[in-house]
Amino acid sequence: MRKAIGIVVLAAIAAAGAGWVLTAPKRLPEARFTGMTGDPAAGERVFTAAGCASCHHAPDASGEDKLVLSGGQRFASDYGTFVAPNISPDPENGIGDWGLADFANAVMRGVSPSGQHLYPAFPYTAYAHMRDKDVVDLWAYLLTLPASETPSPPHEVGFPFNIRRGVGAWKLLYMSDDWVMSDVPDAQLERGRYLVEALAHCGECHTPRDGLGGLDTSAWLTGAPNPNGRGSIPGLTPDRLDWDAGSIAYYLESGFTPDYDSAGGHMVAVVENFAKLDPADREAVAAYLKALPAGGAMD
Repeated sequence: MRKAIGIVVLAAIAAAGAGWVLTAPKRLPEARFTGMTGDPAAGERVFTAAGCASCHHAPDASGEDKLVLSGGQRFASDYGTFVAPNISPDPENGIGDWGLADFANAVMRGVSPSGQHLYPAFPYTAYAHMRDKDVVDLWAYLLTLPASETPSPPHEVGFPFNIRRGVGAWKLLYMSDDWVMSDVPDAQLERGRYLVEALAHCGECHTPRDGLGGLDTSAWLTGAPNPNGRGSIPGLTPDRLDWDAGSIAYYLESGFTPDYDSAGGHMVAVVENFAKLDPADREAVAAYLKALPAGGAMD
């Protein structure tokens, strides 16, 4: 009996050890960005497409104050309320004392400079597809923005979701280098995929989630409940959004639908960002959405 108990205990210890190793934060290779120099002007375009200010400016900020990334906006979910942190260049309360590698690991791997898993309310599962040059350019641009001394408020997340190591297990299930739309036959669709699946992270709101909070990519962009519990977010697949490509591109520029309605909620910020991009980018997004299969399933 003692031998059997000993075997069980050893097996439990081995399983716990394996789980600890498997859920450890996985950083990018140390030398990946060595020698790369960012272009702030190009980084501004990445910043706009990625909607960084939309989440990280202070609540109710307007105009130029939206470039002060002091954080504080609250995002309710089934797992608690996440609060956007200060990502301004302030060295004490923002990210001004980070290096490029720290920033890249946060954006592309969801790992903080101290080695903690970041919560996936920060859409690093989408940003994981970003091109290295875009990450470097974005970092260069962020360093040109105003610093804010506002401390980052803590997230309001209870047990067991406040156990950061559990996010490592979540990443094993949902972090992937694979694109949802694997076949892009031309440059326009490739650009559209990059904007939708990576920079603009459209799937984060427009795709339903499973019981563990991961995106159900078999129903990609088919719509989802609003995380704050009020209403739903519409689907973007052709069977749910029957606008032609020109109407989609115009909506992303103006916020007006073919029925003369206008964007509301968080889409106001999305349109505000897309309106600043090149027309070709809006057309690429429209082409991507029109190329989606009905029902969202890619296979």
